[in-house]
Amino acid sequence: MALTSEQTSEVAAAREQLSQTYRVVAPELEAILYQPLPVLDHGFVRVVDYMGDDAAIVQAARVSYGKGTKQVNQDKGLINYLMRHWHTTPFEMCEIKFHVKLPIFIARQWIRHRTANVNEYSARYSIMDKEFYVPALEQLAPQSKQNHQGRSADTLSEFEAARVLEILKTDSERVYGHYEELMNCDREGTVLDDAKTGIARELARMNLTLNYYTQWYWKIDLHNLFHFLMLRADAHAQYEIRAYADVMLDVVKKWCPLAYDAFMEYRVRGGHFSGSAMGVIKRMIAGEKVTQESSGMTKREWDELMHALGE
Repeated sequence: MALTSEQTSEVAAAREQLSQTYRVVAPELEAILYQPLPVLDHGFVRVVDYMGDDAAIVQAARVSYGKGTKQVNQDKGLINYLMRHWHTTPFEMCEIKFHVKLPIFIARQWIRHRTANVNEYSARYSIMDKEFYVPALEQLAPQSKQNHQGRSADTLSEFEAARVLEILKTDSERVYGHYEELMNCDREGTVLDDAKTGIARELARMNLTLNYYTQWYWKIDLHNLFHFLMLRADAHAQYEIRAYADVMLDVVKKWCPLAYDAFMEYRVRGGHFSGSAMGVIKRMIAGEKVTQESSGMTKREWDELMHALGE
């Protein structure tokens, strides 16, 4: 990941501005504020603003004034209770704003989470940078035969992988050259041919491939961020979006450590069982040998239950 000299100067200038405030701050989050955290080959995640912390969650739940005088272990117990019993509004009192640079095909998957405020870089007004995502060799895999929306655990041969990378790089380079040709200018806005006019940027962008990078500001509350992370930091999520979710999960740990611990305990490492699954578990505890055929569950439900139980 490389920032332009202008972007680097902007980050440095932002971090030099210190303000005295009565607001609660998260010291560990303050330490990385504005700094780009690398993701994939050219992407990043930056925290540009936030509101609230663990104390804000507790304050909302107790409807108290100020930070309060409760012990940390009492706050932890309350946050655990709220997470365990699926309370949502206290976690909505914390908000965070990210600046994210990501491939377009991941942005289109990401935007399905409709619980955030988003403002994306516009290729109608500005010229797209010549930066495109090329997967690492270990991420190149064939289509899974079981999962229709994911890749297999198998890897490509060395020859196949080299050919895939060649196609990705060649196509991405070619379409950007055509993009500049259609606009009749380069990314700095310099005219390429005085004899030509070129077409509008809003039209020229049409042929850019989905692996080109876009950027956006993404603001979300902690409750909805947890929902996003529950799905996108999961092992079954697509690797590329999971790479962003993993970085953001670490950001939450710095921001609201008590809420992070509760999330990991009751959502990520915990489990939620259906009525049928609970019936099977009770039968097993009673000493009965239960099979998929006698459980009344489908094979997929049974396999998911056995996976959750470590069987």
